[in-house]
Amino acid sequence: MSGFDVERIKADFPILSRTVRDDQPLIYLDSGATSQKPYAVLDAERAFYETTNAAAHRGAHQLAEEATAAYELARAQIAAFVGAKSENIIFTKNATESLNLAAYAFSNATALAQWGTAVDPRFQLQPGDNVVVTEMEHHSNLVPWQELCAKTGATLRWISLTDDGRLDLSNLGQLIDSSTKVVSVVHQSNILGTINPVAKLMAAAHAVGAIGVVDSCQSIPHQSVNVVELGADLVAWGGHKMLGPTGIGLLYGTAEILDAMPPFLTGGSMIEMVSMERSTYAKAPQKFEAGTPMVAQAVGLGAAVSYLTGIGMNAIAEHEHQLTVHALNGLVAIPGVRIIGPTTGIDRGGAISFVVAGIHPHDVGQVLDNLGIAVRVGHHCAWPTCRRYGVPATTRITPYLYNSESDIDAAIAGVREAQRFFQVAS
Repeated sequence: MSGFDVERIKADFPILSRTVRDDQPLIYLDSGATSQKPYAVLDAERAFYETTNAAAHRGAHQLAEEATAAYELARAQIAAFVGAKSENIIFTKNATESLNLAAYAFSNATALAQWGTAVDPRFQLQPGDNVVVTEMEHHSNLVPWQELCAKTGATLRWISLTDDGRLDLSNLGQLIDSSTKVVSVVHQSNILGTINPVAKLMAAAHAVGAIGVVDSCQSIPHQSVNVVELGADLVAWGGHKMLGPTGIGLLYGTAEILDAMPPFLTGGSMIEMVSMERSTYAKAPQKFEAGTPMVAQAVGLGAAVSYLTGIGMNAIAEHEHQLTVHALNGLVAIPGVRIIGPTTGIDRGGAISFVVAGIHPHDVGQVLDNLGIAVRVGHHCAWPTCRRYGVPATTRITPYLYNSESDIDAAIAGVREAQRFFQVAS
């Protein structure tokens, strides 16, 4: 892989130098669950606590001013990374909270309207309305919408899947219609690896006056994504999958939508005026950031996007694409291995889920773990997808910028070792 120095990059990640399981070198292929952190991120977060720690947007002393500046600088860095403006980026504690924020905007608006409060009718749902998702959603982009429908009487619809792991768009016009209020879809599947045509789906939503939401947790860390060009009203993702700290998520929203949305969490920092009788709220993004903000995590995430930008997202995407194709070819060549999802690199990311005939996915994962190879096993918070393909779980590898073809080769050899260990013919 000429031009991409994996060994130099790997040296920036201290955890990747450790050993596991009888002093074997760690091979980390679980970045779809959480990514590892480079020195640049660890140092930035530590430096904030050592030199600048204070509550942002509170106080008039120097530390408070510096903390506020650091917090807002991080917001600007992250906004630029995804092609947005700072005022359109909301900090949350994770992508799940971001998606719940979106869903609660609808249920809160519906409840307020029942008591005569003026709210934007686009956020009000009632029986006869519907919400559209896909059959490949992570539970974080499914359960909140199920709850919204249960609270409002709306109906949940979903775009089904083809046998090769793609969305079946043959009846899209029947699913997204004049009664649709929300279309919320994943950009890149965390279990299938499929990259969906989200711009097309957002256009279909807007054509009927629905609000469009995109889960970009598995796309923004791995490819160049301009959230404006996605065409969505709201885009959610998390920091910990893109080299950043845990405990911080993001929600992008258009200025018009954020202005119209009622808040999810209320309390300190998100207010304009408070009396004993009523309160008014600040403008976005502060309207959606109640409580003491996660300043150190934001600073760390700002350092993460600077690190990613320094390498180049197009270079990272090309590197991962080559790893993905190499892994698919190697796994497909093993008799008894079935890829759950697309088997080619076309419109596909690096989340590669598979099953091995005669061996439970958890057992495959245990053999790999014994070899020092960290992978994910289970339903990956995508139970309906597993049911669609008739599997109880899968083994999943998710490489990132710090992985090499030798890491993939080790995992492939580990699968063959699992077949030998369980005496399954290969």
